[in-house]
Amino acid sequence: MEKQFGFYLMDIDEFANWLAAEHVSRVINLIQNHHTFLPDYTHFTGSNHFARLKSMRDYHMVNNGWSNIAQTLTTFPDGKVAVCRPFNDVPVGIKGHNSKGICIEHFGNFDLGKDQMLPAHRNTILKLNALLCRKFNLAVDAEHIVYHHWYDLNNGLRLNGKGSTKSCPGTAFFGGNKVEDAEAGFIPLIKKEMLVLGAQTPAPDVVVEVKPATAEIGIVTATSLNVRKGPGTAFAIAASLSAGANVNIYESVNGWLRISDKSEWLSERYVIKARKARVTAESLNIRSGPASGFSTLGSLAKDTSVLVYETRNGWSRIDINEKWVSSQYLS
Repeated sequence: MEKQFGFYLMDIDEFANWLAAEHVSRVINLIQNHHTFLPDYTHFTGSNHFARLKSMRDYHMVNNGWSNIAQTLTTFPDGKVAVCRPFNDVPVGIKGHNSKGICIEHFGNFDLGKDQMLPAHRNTILKLNALLCRKFNLAVDAEHIVYHHWYDLNNGLRLNGKGSTKSCPGTAFFGGNKVEDAEAGFIPLIKKEMLVLGAQTPAPDVVVEVKPATAEIGIVTATSLNVRKGPGTAFAIAASLSAGANVNIYESVNGWLRISDKSEWLSERYVIKARKARVTAESLNIRSGPASGFSTLGSLAKDTSVLVYETRNGWSRIDINEKWVSSQYLS
């Protein structure tokens, strides 16, 4: 493992061990796959990983005004993986879908006729997605492993059958960038990697986290919120979470929330609570207000997971903004 400019660079096997030992307080249910587009393979020399990462971070911070580089992870043509953002920080990947996401940028331009993905890069991309699914106990499917192309760039809604104008992660990425392409040429290969991982013995220091009994989720509202080792400011700081981070809620004590099976606590003052729900209708309209007379903003497919922030007269708000669905079609 190498470290420079705040980035950690390792091969995929080193990353597997690093990930197994990493404790993540944020709820993760979405693995985003992107390509950098620019820089592409012509900008990679085989030894300039850190220089390219620093350049991307400088661009994101100076030109876009972001607090850090956008992505959580970057994969390189030689198969190396870089950890770019702390896993507890919310990335900047797909509008409206970052709070519970891991954003991966694959170095290169994988549109048709552009970069031909190298075997080492291909192997790392597949194994990385499998490792993340295993870490966060995610099903290997197109609901949890996603492409940027599938989402509307303006409102963040997932598009049904029609992709956005952004081709990311590339029109030739593992056979194409549509949902059916991923289900034919990407998802099955990750499932094979999962079988290989299942045959391997986990490292001795891997701790299997106990899932909370509560259905409640907390969303951090502060720009930076300390995670403490007990329910009070007198306890030591264990980590910090950025605005938008999602956490499980295990219990509430005197204005403090325990967010893991360990002694990790957040001040309730800076957390919005929501509950988990699942869509039961085949297609459920999202409306701009709590009644059928409000305009339609899109729709949700059956079994889609949502967070309910409030209920009003038989309607549930499923976003910080005004996005409502009929409560009778939620589990």
